[in-house]
Amino acid sequence: MKVLFLVLSLCIAGHAVTPQLDKEEAQKAFVLLNQIRSNPAAFTNEMPFLAEISKKPLLNWNDTLARVAEAKALDMATRKYVGHVDPDGYGLNYYINKAGYQLNAKWLASKELNYFESISAGAPNGEGAIRTLVVDKNVPSLGHRKHLLGLDEWASSLYDIGIGFARPDGNQPFVSYVCVIIAKHNW
Repeated sequence: MKVLFLVLSLCIAGHAVTPQLDKEEAQKAFVLLNQIRSNPAAFTNEMPFLAEISKKPLLNWNDTLARVAEAKALDMATRKYVGHVDPDGYGLNYYINKAGYQLNAKWLASKELNYFESISAGAPNGEGAIRTLVVDKNVPSLGHRKHLLGLDEWASSLYDIGIGFARPDGNQPFVSYVCVIIAKHNW
């Protein structure tokens, strides 16, 4: 019996657990982001800066962008990195266009370009990831906040969204990896 237990333990220990997508958390993140965009005043108790932000149009879920966001979240979890450019030197514009979501040719001028992505690592759930990105603590440019809430001319022109939420195996520096893509087609 002890030998069987030892063999099973070794098999389990040697079995690589792959990161898993959590589509439910991605949908919760989507819902929360649209709630914040449609009624920022309702969230001023936890994020007082929202008092200065006007209502924004709701974002439309896009399955193509969701697949790209899921792939990015899984890639970050699998290869243990957090970055807008992957270890192979590619940014999200490349992957979005490759997936069939047509982008303007000038948005593809360099393989590392990223005009459409916000990423997070370590949030306990999808709503936590959105809150972290909207607060954008220690990010002087507030780039994630601007992107998610459509606060500048470019970000306010974006209308499609896809979110990927990945839970890595137990041997990771973060409990989650999240990719939020808000984009628009070539126009």
